[in-house]
Amino acid sequence: AALLPRPARGLTDGLYCGRRVCYEVLGVSRQASKAEIARAYRQLARQYHPDRNRGPPAGPGGAQAAHEKFLLIATAYETLKDEETRKDYDYMLDHPEEYYRHYYHYYSRRLAPKVDVRIVILVTVCAISVFQFFSWWSSYNEAINYLATVPKYRIQATEIARQQGLLNKTKEKGKNRRSKEEIREEEEEIIKDIIKNKIDIKGGYQKPKIYDILLFQILLAPFYLCKYIVWYCWWIYCFTIKGQEYGVEEKLYIIRRYMKMSQSQFDSLEDHQKETFLERQLWIRENYEVYKLEQEEELKKKMAMDPRWKRYRRWMKNEGPGRLTFIDD
Repeated sequence: AALLPRPARGLTDGLYCGRRVCYEVLGVSRQASKAEIARAYRQLARQYHPDRNRGPPAGPGGAQAAHEKFLLIATAYETLKDEETRKDYDYMLDHPEEYYRHYYHYYSRRLAPKVDVRIVILVTVCAISVFQFFSWWSSYNEAINYLATVPKYRIQATEIARQQGLLNKTKEKGKNRRSKEEIREEEEEIIKDIIKNKIDIKGGYQKPKIYDILLFQILLAPFYLCKYIVWYCWWIYCFTIKGQEYGVEEKLYIIRRYMKMSQSQFDSLEDHQKETFLERQLWIRENYEVYKLEQEEELKKKMAMDPRWKRYRRWMKNEGPGRLTFIDD
């Protein structure tokens, strides 16, 4: 401990070997190699190991003292066997006055996560992606089950199944004859399969794709970025520099941007709605502003005619907004 000035000794309690110098604990010099440090540790560990010191717990040579000595030896070895930790410890011996730096380096290493952060992030992203994928599959199956109950789609699917002879196969006779419940379940599955193949579901209930999950979106982010840059340069060149007229896809893209919709939201709209947008030339800003005002006025009329909205306005007029006060006793 002579290496540490007296004012610094009290501030090193709880750091590394406390008031003892780790080199002195192991009986090696500061220039000792890793092999010398490991050899000194093994010798002292065998000497002070609790299994070899089972005497009376009290007294200077008792089991308790040997146990404390063994813990100090282990702490000294843990400090000096790692190059980075040893480097910090040597710096503390040479600069005992930098108290806060020593505390920071010591506890930052002690409290640092033992697992690589990159692995934690990867596992988290994979878990989110798996949950996301199965959640989408659940929503998709719910949509199919619902469509199978809608008479319009069920009748069409049943007619297609009859034309393809799929329903006749379910009513086999002889040894292969099955119960009515089994036949009904198989027919239900056939109808659902036809709906899956014939109906194009868009929006939040569309069939999930593996490339839409978070993991693939992160992996493909550089590709999407490059693709967007190329597309943006093409847009500037064609419609700003050359002054070409917009095509149908470009017009719909501008309209979608005005409406602040995502691609999936816009795809979920009916085709006749998109045709109306094109007929009214909503890619022109002035036309879109007029359309927006019309939609707002129409919404106000609907709300005015809605009985629930009328009751709410009547309540607000008579009762006013909610208020919370303390009641005086």
